[in-house]
Amino acid sequence: MSRITEIRCVLLSSPYADKDDPEIKECFPNGPKRTIGMVEVTLENGVTGLGEGYLAVFAPLVFKSIVELCAPQVKGKDGFDIARRVRDLRSLCDYWSLQGAARHVIAAFETALQDAKGKSLGLPVYDLLGGAKSDKIPIYGSGGCCDAKEQFRREFDQLAGLGITRYKMRSVKTDILRTVWVLEEAGKRGVRVGVDMCQNLADPPQAVEDVVSFVEAVHARTDQRMIFVEEALGPDCPDEFRELRSRIDVPVCGGEIITTPKEMIERINADVYDFVQPDASVMGGISAVMDVFAAAGKKETDVIVHAWGGAAAIMASYHAAFAAGGKLVEYPMLAFPLGAEMIGDQGRIVDGELLRPTATGLGLTLTPDMEARYPFDETAVYSCALIDFGPPPDSYWAPA
Repeated sequence: MSRITEIRCVLLSSPYADKDDPEIKECFPNGPKRTIGMVEVTLENGVTGLGEGYLAVFAPLVFKSIVELCAPQVKGKDGFDIARRVRDLRSLCDYWSLQGAARHVIAAFETALQDAKGKSLGLPVYDLLGGAKSDKIPIYGSGGCCDAKEQFRREFDQLAGLGITRYKMRSVKTDILRTVWVLEEAGKRGVRVGVDMCQNLADPPQAVEDVVSFVEAVHARTDQRMIFVEEALGPDCPDEFRELRSRIDVPVCGGEIITTPKEMIERINADVYDFVQPDASVMGGISAVMDVFAAAGKKETDVIVHAWGGAAAIMASYHAAFAAGGKLVEYPMLAFPLGAEMIGDQGRIVDGELLRPTATGLGLTLTPDMEARYPFDETAVYSCALIDFGPPPDSYWAPA
């Protein structure tokens, strides 16, 4: 046993991507900077742990307020009894946020306790979960927020430097020639491409017929084939996802927005997706992702963890993947210096595979100097307004 003596909310903002990246133009009206929100727990043995909730990318002050509400519920209690602390937090939050924002915050607490416990015992977090099932996991590059050919080529060069041969781009249903161009260009380099259709923020989302038409139109123009379509429909459309699976010959995936293992397991059992994409910083922590892996294994459904937050979010999902025998993980390609600095050499990629981290806990570094260099900027938030920045017409991507 080691009691929780201190809880601190840490909000930091770092340069992110490039001002010319479409994600910045569309979703970051105040420029290329992104905020992350973490919980730091201190145990009575002096060890600290870090965890992250994805909510802070969008609403950092809401994240901070919920952390402050939750802190008294667990302070002074046993930090090694992580399941009990999660139940404590749920008893406080489930009435008003059974799903959604509070689950992101609970994820930060749960992950921070995993990190602190691992460091206290001298073990990587995956060893707390039964041990790593492999020494390396294949990884795919997650980028494709590009509206110029040269931007895509830079990302392909980045993949080549890491030996990565799988890639995810972002496309909407009108991006037919653009998607064909990327599939063809990637194919020349031995890279296979999946497509994120970005419907998590769409209101109303596109219909099954839209996705079918998109896939058919793209595949009619190239011999290259998409290796998956992600979030092709709205987040509350499980029946439509199942219908889509029956109508296209491309694997259908999703789940990064699901905030409870119960809901994701229900979707697994209902054959909604070909594979699922849980995120530890969204779903309630590392143990929640482990629950998803266990349920998916019974249905022979693959689990490919989502990783798009800061360092603690990424490493939490990676440790779950190593502990559960994950076959593929996501590598966010847009530059985020704070995340890279915190992860250091614990996120090494060699020949297209993520090497098993070896440090205790999650393997993160956060120093006072780093906090001083990445101060919180209240304007550095992800806007869901989806600004129309005037991307080039699809004809730009037509063959010369």
